[in-house]
Amino acid sequence: MKYISQKIINQLFLLLVIICIAGLLVFEIAPYLSGVLGAITIYVLLRKPMKKLVSKGWNPVLAAIVLLILSIVCILIPISGIILMIGNKVSNLGKNSQEIINILKNQLEKLEYYLGFDLSSRIDTSQLSTFVSDKLQSVAGSTFEIVLSVFIMYFLLYYMLTNRRKLRETLYEYIPLAEDNIKIISEDVVSMVRSNAIGIPLVAIAQGVIAIIGFFIFGIENPVFWFVMVTIGSMIPFVGGMLGIIPAFILTLANGDAFQAWGILLYGIIIVGSTDNLIRLFFLKRIDNVHPLITLIGVIIGVPLFGFIGLIFGPLLLSLFLLIIKIYKNEYGEKI
Repeated sequence: MKYISQKIINQLFLLLVIICIAGLLVFEIAPYLSGVLGAITIYVLLRKPMKKLVSKGWNPVLAAIVLLILSIVCILIPISGIILMIGNKVSNLGKNSQEIINILKNQLEKLEYYLGFDLSSRIDTSQLSTFVSDKLQSVAGSTFEIVLSVFIMYFLLYYMLTNRRKLRETLYEYIPLAEDNIKIISEDVVSMVRSNAIGIPLVAIAQGVIAIIGFFIFGIENPVFWFVMVTIGSMIPFVGGMLGIIPAFILTLANGDAFQAWGILLYGIIIVGSTDNLIRLFFLKRIDNVHPLITLIGVIIGVPLFGFIGLIFGPLLLSLFLLIIKIYKNEYGEKI
């Protein structure tokens, strides 16, 4: 009869304790995980500028503070402004949802007259209004959690920038992988961050710029807001700029501006839609591309977990998960 070695039992018990404690820590920090991922993302982007400043004789603390301030001005403030804008619009839309639905129902009745079938009588506007209002209001996240996540992000980022060598040595010491595989992870993470945090937003902003030209041409109300919606939608595969174009079309049509409504819809389909691939080819051929399915599934996972910034961190987290599986296979898989 064979017995399990006491050493193996001790090892399994220790692994079980590590997994349980790690699970507890992840569960408790989950609401603020976006801050940790944000620190990693911005660190990857600021790592080379930090190295250049220090090589030129800058004090590491001063260089880190300068870069943190630049990141606040260039990243945090614009994102905060976008979130506040969307929050205000969502709040107003939630308050006026009954009126908007009634207008859309009237437009639907006109369409029914030409098509010869009845659909609007089956729509309960009050119930639909309540549903829409509740869903829109749920978009707003907890202010306390957002503030704490930002604090965690910049606290970690300051430490990572001022202790780059120690951070690298710590990773090599505690990650139970071969040194070559750790380098592979590091290189792939940098590549994924560049694609998710630089390439995808650049493509989305470029498509938003094309869309806002159409909003101005056809006199659509709140063109800046719809520019933001098109930009956000362009980060999501198979959704694209239609996230901003279709709602703008519906609301403009509901206001009785048929020419402007159909004009922006056709502009969105023909001009914005056709330029999407050209923009992606221009930007992403210079930056590592991410498969659309990884981006789509990552967004589906990331937005409920991290909120708005899950558009970037979701695909990054999924890509990192797939990379770890690949490393595990290389490290412990059977050699054929």
